[in-house]
Amino acid sequence: MAAQQKQSIFAGSMSFFSIVIICRDAGHVIGETLRSVQGLSDDILLYDNGSTDDTLAIASTFTVRIEKGTWEGYGGTKNKANALAKHDWILNLDADESADERLKSFLQQWEPEQEHIVYKVKRRNFLGNMEVRFGVWGRDHIIRMFNRKLVKWNDAAVHEIPEMPTGTVIHEMDGAILHRTMKDETEYAEKTEKYAALSAAQYMRTGKHPSLIKEYLSPVFSFFRNYILRLGFLDGKAGFTCAKMTSRYTRLKYSGLRSLYNANRRR
Repeated sequence: MAAQQKQSIFAGSMSFFSIVIICRDAGHVIGETLRSVQGLSDDILLYDNGSTDDTLAIASTFTVRIEKGTWEGYGGTKNKANALAKHDWILNLDADESADERLKSFLQQWEPEQEHIVYKVKRRNFLGNMEVRFGVWGRDHIIRMFNRKLVKWNDAAVHEIPEMPTGTVIHEMDGAILHRTMKDETEYAEKTEKYAALSAAQYMRTGKHPSLIKEYLSPVFSFFRNYILRLGFLDGKAGFTCAKMTSRYTRLKYSGLRSLYNANRRR
């Protein structure tokens, strides 16, 4: 098949949900993500926030609708993208997430239920080519499918969560999302610093005050919890790396909050 030719078309006779993916500079992963969902929906929406790499060139070889918009934090950007979808039922994926075979089979057979139902799914996380089964990544179940008329993402700049009305019922989808989050420790360190800065700014906006106890003791407890209590050591080097980076993230977000708080007081 020629590089410019679409790699797949929608295979079903009817689709009940849209697949919405936000991205920026995801050329190294977007092909695998889009390949995994081809044929599952007649509306696969890629919402790009200013990619400068080959993300859009790769995406254009798939059956996907590309929209462009500004970055408004993870929660706000996902809500903007969801508003552009064809269907009210939304499956949200990140650019580095793909559907495994069991999840694809579930989605192919799925039909709409009552609007107050949302769906969670297991997420299998990978550091490089190794799956991390324990520690901070080992118990990862996330809500990713819902009706946008009742559920929206909160406005968090990072670690967004869905806001669900009282009475919402959570069902679990078969299968899993494959999350190829970081290719190596260097990329992990870069993302840790980025997310810590976003979290510190979010804490500042919500009026949280810095705490020396949290800044110095929370990272220690974080490492102990994820490496020992949650059996991260069973993942070998990858488990140690994840526990170490999570501890570092905890320290950086609290030290970042203290820096922002002090800078604000000096004004």
